[in-house]
Amino acid sequence: MIRATGFLRRLADRFAQREDGTATVEFVIMMPLFLAIFLASFESGLLMTRNVLLERSLDMVVRDLRLGNFVDAEGNPVDPSHDMLKDAVCARTVLFQDCGTSMRLELTRVSTNNWELPSAAAPCADRDEPINLPDPLDVGVENELMLIRACAIFDPIFPTTGIGLRIPKDDSGGYMLTARSAFVNEPA
Repeated sequence: MIRATGFLRRLADRFAQREDGTATVEFVIMMPLFLAIFLASFESGLLMTRNVLLERSLDMVVRDLRLGNFVDAEGNPVDPSHDMLKDAVCARTVLFQDCGTSMRLELTRVSTNNWELPSAAAPCADRDEPINLPDPLDVGVENELMLIRACAIFDPIFPTTGIGLRIPKDDSGGYMLTARSAFVNEPA
């Protein structure tokens, strides 16, 4: 027993004198920090890219809506439905998974008498519900100011790290991105 204790003491002394693995300790301490910064940067960049793409696609669809470029099979101008507008927004975006079920649009008339805007946040799709019928769209009449809001829900790539951990999420674990644009209907 005394021999074993002496052997272990000599082994521990020899181990304490060696300096081979000192870089490993620094690596183990610093690597998680750098990895967390990298993952948070990636998540933040993806979030901003998705937001810019949503804004751009909504602006392009609003331009088509304002100019009356939505037509039926015969080429006659039509008032677009919610699904037509949503499909047009989704067709102009990339990096959106399952765009059709994760996005909802709202078109609201803005009174030029009091300039009162909708106070609530843009309504978002509920991914847990199989059917989420939107309110019927009213594209307004000539010279009327309209506000269109889009809300899309996305899942974070790294939900337990950095920005993915702190961003507010809905019940399904996704975060909401919103875009809005206003236009005045052109006279016929």
